[in-house]
Amino acid sequence: MSESTLTAPQRKTEPDAGGLVITLSCADRPGIVRAVVDFFFRNGCDIVESNQFGEPSSGLFFMRVQMRTGDSTPALAELEAAFAPIAAEFAMDYEISDLGRPVRLLLMVSKFDHCLQDLLYRWSSGLLPAEIPVIVSNHPDLEPLAARHGIEFRHIPVTKETKAAAEAELLAIVEEHDVDLVVLARYMQILSEDLCKELDGRAINIHHSFLPSFKGANPYRQAHERGVKLVGATAHYVTSDLDEGPIIEQNVARVDHQASVQDLVALGRDTESHTLARAVLWHVQRRVLLNGHRTVVFR
Repeated sequence: MSESTLTAPQRKTEPDAGGLVITLSCADRPGIVRAVVDFFFRNGCDIVESNQFGEPSSGLFFMRVQMRTGDSTPALAELEAAFAPIAAEFAMDYEISDLGRPVRLLLMVSKFDHCLQDLLYRWSSGLLPAEIPVIVSNHPDLEPLAARHGIEFRHIPVTKETKAAAEAELLAIVEEHDVDLVVLARYMQILSEDLCKELDGRAINIHHSFLPSFKGANPYRQAHERGVKLVGATAHYVTSDLDEGPIIEQNVARVDHQASVQDLVALGRDTESHTLARAVLWHVQRRVLLNGHRTVVFR
């Protein structure tokens, strides 16, 4: 196991993104919006964004409200306690988050660095309002990239024999660094069912759109041989069903007969990078709500 820790370089930051956001879901019925808005108004909050969606097939209601706090707004713990009776009345599954506390990300990668490079650029330029305390890889190749950004790098080799120990070490790192979200930025190892359950709702993966048609080695060559006209990517939450977790974002790009295998690879990597980046950003901004095997994304 190798490890490097450097002082992070100065990075740009966005203007103050403080305030609160509540996300909730419950059975749809009259009075939900009024109860939520009235509660935060009475507690000195100024609503700056409000989104809601009623799911006809399930009868569920989803809502996200972002607000600025005022001098009379109680501390978060006190606010949560005061909101509890309303949540109980409507049987809400909810979370109130302090936007002043950045989401902490653990990035996982193998050897392909395009998604990692893209996330690190967005983070270092202030476009991804989060903290990245650690990068984990099953190969040592990208340790210099982590070092250039002043981010701790943990090399955890994985074999069939060491998989359980490697995943236990990963979970220890998650706890050590108080990680909120694990991002598989082209991490080429299948996670065990137990690990997927442990990270349920707080791990995002990216994969190319050629699955399940073109599996195994050289999917882009297989796609080229079949003359595909679309290259795309899917970002989703990790579940024990491989590449079938709730989808957060997808994107595609068109190609034609002139595209070589190398062209497909380049376009695929670009599509993967910005698809994953959007999914991570929306999660960080608390814009993604789970809806069974689907998601509600308030973009």
